[in-house]
Amino acid sequence: MTRILVPVFALVAAVAPALAQSDDFQPKRLANGKPDLNGIWQAIGSAHYDVERHMAKPSMMLRDGPHGPLPAVPVLALGAVGSVPGGLGVVEGGRIPYTPEAAAKREENRAHWVERDPEVKCYLPGVPRATYMPFPFQIFHNDSSVFIAYEYAGAVREIYMRDVGPAETDSWMGQSVGRWEGDTLVVEVTGFTDQTWFDRSGTHHSNRLRVVERYTVTSPYHMRYEAEIEDPEVFTRPWKIALPLYRRMEKEARIMDFKCVEFVEELLFGEYRRKPLER
Repeated sequence: MTRILVPVFALVAAVAPALAQSDDFQPKRLANGKPDLNGIWQAIGSAHYDVERHMAKPSMMLRDGPHGPLPAVPVLALGAVGSVPGGLGVVEGGRIPYTPEAAAKREENRAHWVERDPEVKCYLPGVPRATYMPFPFQIFHNDSSVFIAYEYAGAVREIYMRDVGPAETDSWMGQSVGRWEGDTLVVEVTGFTDQTWFDRSGTHHSNRLRVVERYTVTSPYHMRYEAEIEDPEVFTRPWKIALPLYRRMEKEARIMDFKCVEFVEELLFGEYRRKPLER
């Protein structure tokens, strides 16, 4: 036992000073003195399955019975590939403060995950979900503009660095308005459709959702991401998530194409190809 623990303690002792150095870290800066966030970033973890703490489990789906859907069963055909890894969660305080009605809807969404999850259909992921999906994203910015391109579904966001008034219409990615608070980029996102989820676990919201994101560079290779979520129709109070983002450092790192619409054509429209509507 001692032989195992000593190397572990030695490793922790070696890593701890490096982590402490982040308090004195000075990021690379643009001409206006603001931190340089340019680069390709990615979250590591299982928040895209469930933002709350969760245990490993098989992926579940409903079965159709003669009188309606039957209880959910594991997706056995995929074996371990279709399973959900455990996760410590990214929700501060551990639990999402749902209203009783919204909590019941979430459980219903979980049971109908395969049919309802917008990700399955390649719809745009929304905010904050786009940040911690298992795909990288790239931040482009200069003294006056910020733009984020996501690999998943070719989603993009322009962050207006001035007040542009309320969103003209609801949309999947919402309207983003940013400002700097010291070395932290703060982005307020409103104007959402109610169709996006926060994860694959049915975590939903209404079109009154308001998200305030915070991006803070903590080392040459890390950025802290925080988001405060508010929706009076679904949650009893505002709540927060927080997680680290990691800079992609491999040679020639880039955002690849993942235009997944063509991957779901059979799922969404196959019935109409097989049985065209009569004119």
